Amino acid sequence: MNTIKRSIEERLKASLIPNKVIVLVGARRIGKTSLVKSVLKDLVKEKVLQLNGEDMATAEVLKQRTVENYKRLLGNYTVLVIDEAQKIEDIGSILKLMVDEIPGIKILVTGSSMFDLTNKLGEPLTGRKRTFELFPLAQMEYQHYENLIQTKAGLAERLIYGSYPELLQYPNDADKSGYLKQLVNDYLLKDILAFEGVRNASKMFDLLRLIAFQVGKEVSLDELGRQLGMSKNTVEKYLDLLTKVFVIYKVKGFSRNLRSEIVKSNKWYFYDNGIRNVLIANFAPLTMRADVGELWENYCLAERLKFQQYTDLTVNNYFWRTYQQQEIDWVEERDGKLFAYELKWNADKKIKVPSAWKTAYPEAGFEVIHPGNYLDWITA
Repeated sequence: MNTIKRSIEERLKASLIPNKVIVLVGARRIGKTSLVKSVLKDLVKEKVLQLNGEDMATAEVLKQRTVENYKRLLGNYTVLVIDEAQKIEDIGSILKLMVDEIPGIKILVTGSSMFDLTNKLGEPLTGRKRTFELFPLAQMEYQHYENLIQTKAGLAERLIYGSYPELLQYPNDADKSGYLKQLVNDYLLKDILAFEGVRNASKMFDLLRLIAFQVGKEVSLDELGRQLGMSKNTVEKYLDLLTKVFVIYKVKGFSRNLRSEIVKSNKWYFYDNGIRNVLIANFAPLTMRADVGELWENYCLAERLKFQQYTDLTVNNYFWRTYQQQEIDWVEERDGKLFAYELKWNADKKIKVPSAWKTAYPEAGFEVIHPGNYLDWITA
């Protein structure tokens, strides 16, 4: 199982059409380059030019922003691919000129920072681009390469080491943990320091560690600021930047303006359990851990997000809690309806619908997601 076909590959191929820009974004080392190669190998009738935005020669040749320059560059090429496109100054304006003035050109760009790409591609390419997000390997991708017995056997490993594609190459736990440590130190640190205004990477890592210990819990920005010696505004800025490089994501509280519902605080989760466990320096097996519930919740919600993205599900995600401490882990708002989910590692534990939720939203669905039924929720 060294190569796994990604769920969005066919959609990427279908979207690669003349005079449009396809944008593929996601964290470093999750397989963007491998996916692009897989897409390109089927374009046997196309002539492909591949560039790298981190190469100074690429930036230099693109700097002269004229139609004539780009026509000379592209020549007989029909497909242009640029990795790490956010590194190129004015890349949005450059690509706009190409798709507007060079008939038939197909363009695919990748990036590991939504922050940079949103700023640089957004306005110039309005109506000219389509964006796809890629995540660490999803269970809906694994399922085509393993049977149910293998899936069940692999669950504990994915809760601890996560689902980065390169982990498939490592035969033992020490190699897996070593790879993840290097990934965090080399690539995550590189992306963090690339942001303007981020001077102290150690503070950013301290913030990430605090979030890692509070997975599934409501987070107070004021309290984080006090612990780190930072202002609330700086904490908020750093958290936003971390979402833009696909390390963590925020879940807001749900409310229909009932006075008892809490909506001011947020929860934060990691896109990958392995990254979270690096930050807390804990790769112990599940039988020796006190945070199995947090691992289960973080894993299931990340897999649900992948499922939503890869199936084009239009949905708003929330958590729900009242001042009386009644709560629900995950609430989805789809097609005008509400669906509530509790994430429980112990399938035998009986869970009832919170009375305040049942009273306020009697038409909402409710389901407990546990190891016995989770595959239906993340792969159906």
